[in-house]
Amino acid sequence: MNYSRFCAEQLAQFTPPPLDQMSRVLALHRRYFAPRFEGFEHVDPKRPALFVGNHTIFGGIDAPLFVHELYRRKGIFLRSLGDHFHFGIPVWGSTLERYGAVPGTPDICRHLMQQKQFIMVFPGGAREVAKRQGEQNRLCWKQRAGFARMAIENGYDILPFASVGCDDAYDILYDGNDFRRSWLGKQLLSNKRMNHLLRDGDLFMPLVRGVGPTSLPKPQPFWFKVGEPIATRHLQGSEDNKDTVWQVREQVAGSINTMIADLQVRREQAMSDLPLWRRWLLK
Repeated sequence: MNYSRFCAEQLAQFTPPPLDQMSRVLALHRRYFAPRFEGFEHVDPKRPALFVGNHTIFGGIDAPLFVHELYRRKGIFLRSLGDHFHFGIPVWGSTLERYGAVPGTPDICRHLMQQKQFIMVFPGGAREVAKRQGEQNRLCWKQRAGFARMAIENGYDILPFASVGCDDAYDILYDGNDFRRSWLGKQLLSNKRMNHLLRDGDLFMPLVRGVGPTSLPKPQPFWFKVGEPIATRHLQGSEDNKDTVWQVREQVAGSINTMIADLQVRREQAMSDLPLWRRWLLK
């Protein structure tokens, strides 16, 4: 893919959409999922940071609510680092760009950090979006640690954050593991070009059920939490030290997992207070 349109000058010239426009676009979305936010006291608008979170199923359902709330409360608009394949899709790719998303390459990330922008990344990428059964509210990062390396190189604070609720909005009926075991999956993945496009099945999105027999997501309440910042400035110069990078990566993952577990418990306890119509739709 040609990334020439994402040069440093063009990245710096990006103008966030008006807040009132985003509020109108997300009004129904917000009402339907009744998001709750915690930990914003850890966000300093004067100290740019790398927000690192857990990707939920399908990826684009809960993240806009988090981006909007941070924009509304703190005046911060996050630049999202996205999987490369998004930006080759007509209309969809340009829509993401309009809302600040860019391909998650080291060079682009480096440019954004040099410009002291606030950045958001989901290290699990497309694989974490394509949930398998039993992977709800779990990190699927494989061996990825690039975000930690970039933060260390640029002395960026990392702000871990967690999202809970979206993975419960669907019941997974057929997932990437089923696809890989199927006759069709084996045939497609045996083709070198198709295997590359599907990343050995990682890009196979699950078939799901939401409300009743439909694919409409259940109106699960979404809970978000931002954790305490993890400083990396004191580690600058050690971005090529694999042990140091991995230690930061694991510290971030540990923080996110702790927040996920905490949110799950408290969210479950609060479910009994939901309106009757919402509880009925969650069945």
